[in-house]
Amino acid sequence: MASVSDAFRSRLNDTFTNGATERPAWIDELEQGSDAGFFGPGSATWAVHGGNHTVLAGVRALLVQALHPGALAGVADHSRYREDPFGRLAGTIRWIYTVSHGDTQQATHASQWVRKLHERVVGEYVDGHGVTKPYAANDPDLARWVHLAFTDAFLRSAQVWGKPIPGGADAYVREWAIAGRLMGVDDAPESDAELRAQMNGYLDRGELKADARTHDVVRFIKDPPLARLLRPGYRALFDGAVASLDPRHRSMLGLRTPGVGPVQLPVRQVAGVVLDGIGAVLGTTPGTERAALVRIARLEQESRQDATA
Repeated sequence: MASVSDAFRSRLNDTFTNGATERPAWIDELEQGSDAGFFGPGSATWAVHGGNHTVLAGVRALLVQALHPGALAGVADHSRYREDPFGRLAGTIRWIYTVSHGDTQQATHASQWVRKLHERVVGEYVDGHGVTKPYAANDPDLARWVHLAFTDAFLRSAQVWGKPIPGGADAYVREWAIAGRLMGVDDAPESDAELRAQMNGYLDRGELKADARTHDVVRFIKDPPLARLLRPGYRALFDGAVASLDPRHRSMLGLRTPGVGPVQLPVRQVAGVVLDGIGAVLGTTPGTERAALVRIARLEQESRQDATA
Protein backbone atom coordinates (compact mmCIF):
# COMPACT_ATOMS: atom_id res chain seq x y z
CA MET A 1 0.00 0.00 0.00
CA ALA A 2 2.88 2.37 0.81
CA SER A 3 4.27 1.97 -2.70
CA VAL A 4 0.87 2.75 -4.24
CA SER A 5 0.53 5.83 -2.04
CA ASP A 6 4.03 6.95 -2.98
CA ALA A 7 3.21 6.51 -6.66
CA PHE A 8 0.07 8.63 -6.34
CA ARG A 9 1.97 11.29 -4.40
CA SER A 10 4.69 11.40 -7.04
CA ARG A 11 2.22 11.68 -9.94
CA LEU A 12 0.17 14.36 -8.18
CA ASN A 13 3.22 16.42 -7.30
CA ASP A 14 4.49 16.12 -10.88
CA THR A 15 1.15 17.42 -12.13
CA PHE A 16 0.85 20.37 -9.75
CA THR A 17 4.50 21.48 -9.94
CA ASN A 18 5.16 20.67 -13.62
CA GLY A 19 7.65 17.97 -12.70
CA ALA A 20 9.66 19.89 -10.08
CA THR A 21 11.80 17.47 -8.07
CA GLU A 22 12.02 19.77 -5.04
CA ARG A 23 9.65 22.13 -3.31
CA PRO A 24 9.43 25.22 -5.55
CA ALA A 25 11.56 28.10 -4.28
CA TRP A 26 8.63 30.52 -4.50
CA ILE A 27 6.88 28.61 -1.69
CA ASP A 28 9.93 28.98 0.55
CA GLU A 29 9.95 32.69 -0.25
CA LEU A 30 6.48 33.02 1.30
CA GLU A 31 8.15 32.55 4.69
CA GLN A 32 9.69 35.97 4.12
CA GLY A 33 7.81 39.24 4.08
CA SER A 34 6.79 42.11 6.30
CA ASP A 35 3.10 41.53 7.02
CA ALA A 36 0.44 38.83 7.33
CA GLY A 37 -0.89 39.42 3.84
CA PHE A 38 -4.27 40.51 2.58
CA PHE A 39 -6.09 37.67 4.37
CA GLY A 40 -4.47 35.53 7.06
CA PRO A 41 -5.48 32.70 9.42
CA GLY A 42 -9.19 32.50 10.09
CA SER A 43 -10.11 34.28 6.87
CA ALA A 44 -12.70 33.02 4.43
CA THR A 45 -10.04 32.96 1.71
CA TRP A 46 -7.75 30.64 3.66
CA ALA A 47 -10.71 28.35 4.34
CA VAL A 48 -11.87 28.23 0.72
CA HIS A 49 -8.37 27.88 -0.75
CA GLY A 50 -7.15 25.48 1.90
CA GLY A 51 -9.04 22.33 0.99
CA ASN A 52 -8.38 19.71 -1.67
CA HIS A 53 -11.63 20.69 -3.37
CA THR A 54 -9.56 23.41 -5.05
CA VAL A 55 -8.40 20.74 -7.53
CA LEU A 56 -12.00 20.30 -8.66
CA ALA A 57 -12.66 24.04 -8.46
CA GLY A 58 -9.89 24.68 -10.96
CA VAL A 59 -11.53 22.35 -13.47
CA ARG A 60 -14.88 24.07 -12.95
CA ALA A 61 -13.34 27.52 -13.42
CA LEU A 62 -11.75 26.52 -16.73
CA LEU A 63 -15.05 25.20 -18.05
CA VAL A 64 -16.94 28.38 -17.19
CA GLN A 65 -14.20 30.70 -18.44
CA ALA A 66 -14.37 28.94 -21.82
CA LEU A 67 -17.90 30.25 -22.34
CA HIS A 68 -16.68 33.79 -22.96
CA PRO A 69 -15.46 33.90 -26.58
CA GLY A 70 -12.99 36.70 -25.81
CA ALA A 71 -11.40 34.85 -22.89
CA LEU A 72 -11.36 31.66 -24.94
CA ALA A 73 -9.71 33.40 -27.89
CA GLY A 74 -6.91 34.61 -25.64
CA VAL A 75 -6.25 31.06 -24.46
CA ALA A 76 -6.56 29.47 -27.90
CA ASP A 77 -4.47 32.10 -29.71
CA HIS A 78 -1.71 32.67 -27.18
CA SER A 79 -1.60 29.86 -24.62
CA ARG A 80 0.45 26.68 -25.04
CA TYR A 81 -2.13 24.77 -23.01
CA ARG A 82 -1.95 21.74 -25.30
CA GLU A 83 1.83 21.56 -25.49
CA ASP A 84 2.47 22.53 -21.86
CA PRO A 85 -0.75 22.20 -19.82
CA PHE A 86 1.01 21.52 -16.54
CA GLY A 87 3.35 24.45 -16.96
CA ARG A 88 0.30 26.69 -17.30
CA LEU A 89 -1.28 24.98 -14.30
CA ALA A 90 1.83 25.51 -12.17
CA GLY A 91 1.87 29.21 -13.07
CA THR A 92 -1.79 29.61 -12.14
CA ILE A 93 -1.25 27.80 -8.83
CA ARG A 94 1.67 30.08 -8.06
CA TRP A 95 -0.42 33.21 -8.56
CA ILE A 96 -3.41 31.93 -6.59
CA TYR A 97 -1.43 30.88 -3.56
CA THR A 98 0.96 33.82 -3.57
CA VAL A 99 -2.05 36.15 -3.42
CA SER A 100 -3.74 33.92 -0.83
CA HIS A 101 -0.79 33.28 1.48
CA GLY A 102 1.97 35.74 0.59
CA ASP A 103 2.48 39.12 2.21
CA THR A 104 0.86 42.11 0.52
CA GLN A 105 3.98 43.01 -1.46
CA GLN A 106 4.40 39.47 -2.78
CA ALA A 107 0.73 39.28 -3.74
CA THR A 108 0.89 42.62 -5.52
CA HIS A 109 4.08 41.76 -7.39
CA ALA A 110 2.71 38.37 -8.47
CA SER A 111 -0.38 40.04 -9.92
CA GLN A 112 1.69 42.70 -11.69
CA TRP A 113 3.82 39.92 -13.18
CA VAL A 114 0.75 38.14 -14.57
CA ARG A 115 -0.67 41.37 -15.96
CA LYS A 116 2.67 42.07 -17.64
CA LEU A 117 2.51 38.66 -19.34
CA HIS A 118 -1.03 39.44 -20.45
CA GLU A 119 0.02 42.61 -22.29
CA ARG A 120 0.89 40.59 -25.38
CA VAL A 121 -2.40 38.63 -25.32
CA VAL A 122 -4.39 40.61 -27.88
CA GLY A 123 -6.37 39.78 -30.99
CA GLU A 124 -9.90 39.54 -32.33
CA TYR A 125 -12.90 37.34 -31.57
CA VAL A 126 -16.50 36.94 -32.64
CA ASP A 127 -18.85 37.74 -29.77
CA GLY A 128 -22.13 36.08 -28.87
CA HIS A 129 -23.98 38.35 -31.31
CA GLY A 130 -21.72 37.52 -34.26
CA VAL A 131 -19.81 40.81 -34.12
CA THR A 132 -16.03 40.79 -34.53
CA LYS A 133 -14.35 42.61 -31.67
CA PRO A 134 -10.81 43.22 -30.46
CA TYR A 135 -9.72 41.60 -27.21
CA ALA A 136 -6.93 42.13 -24.72
CA ALA A 137 -6.39 39.87 -21.71
CA ASN A 138 -6.03 42.90 -19.45
CA ASP A 139 -9.30 44.40 -20.70
CA PRO A 140 -11.42 44.97 -17.56
CA ASP A 141 -14.43 43.13 -18.97
CA LEU A 142 -12.48 39.98 -19.83
CA ALA A 143 -10.56 40.15 -16.56
CA ARG A 144 -13.90 40.47 -14.75
CA TRP A 145 -15.28 37.32 -16.38
CA VAL A 146 -12.17 35.34 -15.43
CA HIS A 147 -12.42 36.66 -11.87
CA LEU A 148 -16.13 35.83 -11.65
CA ALA A 149 -15.64 32.31 -12.98
CA PHE A 150 -12.79 31.70 -10.55
CA THR A 151 -14.62 33.12 -7.53
CA ASP A 152 -17.81 31.22 -8.29
CA ALA A 153 -15.97 27.94 -8.93
CA PHE A 154 -13.96 28.04 -5.71
CA LEU A 155 -16.91 29.20 -3.63
CA ARG A 156 -19.38 26.60 -4.94
CA SER A 157 -16.83 23.80 -4.65
CA ALA A 158 -16.09 24.79 -1.06
CA GLN A 159 -19.80 24.86 -0.27
CA VAL A 160 -20.22 21.31 -1.57
CA TRP A 161 -16.95 19.62 -0.58
CA GLY A 162 -15.22 21.97 1.85
CA LYS A 163 -15.47 22.96 5.48
CA PRO A 164 -17.64 25.82 6.78
CA ILE A 165 -16.48 29.22 5.53
CA PRO A 166 -15.84 31.84 8.24
CA GLY A 167 -18.30 34.64 7.57
CA GLY A 168 -20.02 32.60 4.87
CA ALA A 169 -20.13 33.12 1.11
CA ASP A 170 -20.31 36.91 1.35
CA ALA A 171 -17.06 37.04 3.31
CA TYR A 172 -15.20 35.03 0.68
CA VAL A 173 -16.53 37.05 -2.25
CA ARG A 174 -15.70 40.30 -0.43
CA GLU A 175 -12.18 39.17 0.45
CA TRP A 176 -11.33 37.73 -2.96
CA ALA A 177 -12.47 40.97 -4.60
CA ILE A 178 -9.02 42.19 -3.52
CA ALA A 179 -7.49 39.69 -5.96
CA GLY A 180 -9.82 40.98 -8.64
CA ARG A 181 -8.70 44.55 -8.07
CA LEU A 182 -5.05 43.47 -8.18
CA MET A 183 -5.83 42.12 -11.66
CA GLY A 184 -7.55 45.31 -12.82
CA VAL A 185 -11.18 44.46 -11.98
CA ASP A 186 -12.30 47.62 -10.20
CA ASP A 187 -15.94 46.56 -9.84
CA ALA A 188 -15.37 43.02 -8.51
CA PRO A 189 -18.44 41.78 -6.59
CA GLU A 190 -18.35 41.99 -2.82
CA SER A 191 -21.28 39.70 -1.95
CA ASP A 192 -22.66 36.41 -3.17
CA ALA A 193 -25.71 38.21 -4.56
CA GLU A 194 -23.48 40.59 -6.55
CA LEU A 195 -21.44 37.64 -7.81
CA ARG A 196 -24.58 35.88 -9.09
CA ALA A 197 -25.95 39.10 -10.61
CA GLN A 198 -22.74 39.88 -12.49
CA MET A 199 -22.46 36.33 -13.82
CA ASN A 200 -26.11 36.33 -14.87
CA GLY A 201 -25.53 39.63 -16.65
CA TYR A 202 -23.17 37.99 -19.14
CA LEU A 203 -25.87 35.44 -19.93
CA ASP A 204 -28.66 37.98 -20.11
CA ARG A 205 -26.68 40.21 -22.48
CA GLY A 206 -25.88 37.26 -24.74
CA GLU A 207 -22.13 37.66 -24.27
CA LEU A 208 -21.48 33.95 -23.74
CA LYS A 209 -21.51 31.25 -26.38
CA ALA A 210 -20.22 27.77 -27.10
CA ASP A 211 -18.92 26.99 -30.56
CA ALA A 212 -16.62 24.38 -32.08
CA ARG A 213 -13.56 25.90 -30.42
CA THR A 214 -15.30 25.88 -27.04
CA HIS A 215 -16.17 22.21 -27.36
CA ASP A 216 -12.62 21.43 -28.45
CA VAL A 217 -11.27 23.02 -25.25
CA VAL A 218 -13.88 21.20 -23.17
CA ARG A 219 -12.79 17.89 -24.67
CA PHE A 220 -9.20 18.69 -23.69
CA ILE A 221 -10.23 19.61 -20.13
CA LYS A 222 -12.20 16.38 -19.93
CA ASP A 223 -9.28 14.24 -21.07
CA PRO A 224 -5.94 15.99 -20.40
CA PRO A 225 -2.62 14.11 -20.80
CA LEU A 226 -2.45 12.88 -17.22
CA ALA A 227 -0.46 9.95 -15.92
CA ARG A 228 -2.52 6.79 -16.34
CA LEU A 229 -2.66 6.30 -12.57
CA LEU A 230 -4.50 9.60 -12.12
CA ARG A 231 -7.04 9.32 -14.93
CA PRO A 232 -9.89 7.48 -13.15
CA GLY A 233 -9.80 9.89 -10.22
CA TYR A 234 -9.61 12.90 -12.50
CA ARG A 235 -12.65 11.74 -14.43
CA ALA A 236 -14.60 11.59 -11.16
CA LEU A 237 -13.47 15.14 -10.35
CA PHE A 238 -14.44 16.33 -13.83
CA ASP A 239 -17.90 14.82 -13.41
CA GLY A 240 -18.20 16.47 -10.00
CA ALA A 241 -17.23 19.83 -11.47
CA VAL A 242 -19.85 19.42 -14.21
CA ALA A 243 -22.49 18.46 -11.64
CA SER A 244 -21.83 21.67 -9.69
CA LEU A 245 -22.19 23.99 -12.70
CA ASP A 246 -25.05 26.43 -13.16
CA PRO A 247 -27.50 24.39 -15.29
CA ARG A 248 -27.47 27.08 -17.99
CA HIS A 249 -23.67 26.95 -18.26
CA ARG A 250 -23.77 23.16 -18.30
CA SER A 251 -26.33 23.18 -21.10
CA MET A 252 -24.32 25.65 -23.19
CA LEU A 253 -21.22 23.46 -22.81
CA GLY A 254 -23.18 20.42 -23.98
CA LEU A 255 -22.40 18.50 -20.80
CA ARG A 256 -24.58 16.25 -18.69
CA THR A 257 -24.22 14.71 -15.25
CA PRO A 258 -24.64 10.94 -15.39
CA GLY A 259 -24.03 8.73 -12.40
CA VAL A 260 -20.72 6.95 -12.02
CA GLY A 261 -20.29 3.23 -12.64
CA PRO A 262 -22.78 0.44 -13.27
CA VAL A 263 -24.75 1.27 -10.12
CA GLN A 264 -24.87 4.98 -11.02
CA LEU A 265 -23.31 6.35 -7.85
CA PRO A 266 -23.94 10.07 -7.24
CA VAL A 267 -21.14 12.02 -8.88
CA ARG A 268 -20.75 14.44 -5.98
CA GLN A 269 -20.27 11.56 -3.56
CA VAL A 270 -17.67 9.90 -5.76
CA ALA A 271 -15.83 13.20 -6.27
CA GLY A 272 -15.76 13.65 -2.49
CA VAL A 273 -14.14 10.24 -2.05
CA VAL A 274 -11.45 11.14 -4.60
CA LEU A 275 -10.81 14.48 -2.89
CA ASP A 276 -10.47 12.70 0.46
CA GLY A 277 -7.96 10.37 -1.17
CA ILE A 278 -5.93 13.31 -2.43
CA GLY A 279 -5.94 14.74 1.09
CA ALA A 280 -4.74 11.43 2.52
CA VAL A 281 -1.83 11.36 0.06
CA LEU A 282 -0.80 15.03 0.00
CA GLY A 283 -2.09 16.26 3.35
CA THR A 284 -4.90 18.69 4.02
CA THR A 285 -2.88 21.89 4.55
CA PRO A 286 -1.23 23.56 1.55
CA GLY A 287 2.52 24.06 1.82
CA THR A 288 1.96 27.74 1.05
CA GLU A 289 -0.26 28.05 4.13
CA ARG A 290 2.41 26.46 6.31
CA ALA A 291 4.97 28.89 4.88
CA ALA A 292 2.65 31.81 5.65
CA LEU A 293 2.22 30.60 9.22
CA VAL A 294 6.01 30.54 9.64
CA ARG A 295 6.16 34.15 8.41
CA ILE A 296 3.34 35.30 10.66
CA ALA A 297 4.84 33.59 13.71
CA ARG A 298 8.17 35.30 13.03
CA LEU A 299 6.50 38.69 12.68
CA GLU A 300 4.58 38.19 15.92
CA GLN A 301 7.77 37.22 17.73
CA GLU A 302 9.59 40.27 16.36
CA SER A 303 6.69 42.46 17.47
CA ARG A 304 6.85 41.07 21.00
CA GLN A 305 10.60 41.60 21.12
CA ASP A 306 10.21 45.20 19.97
CA ALA A 307 7.55 45.78 22.62
CA THR A 308 9.82 44.59 25.43
CA ALA A 309 12.99 46.27 24.16
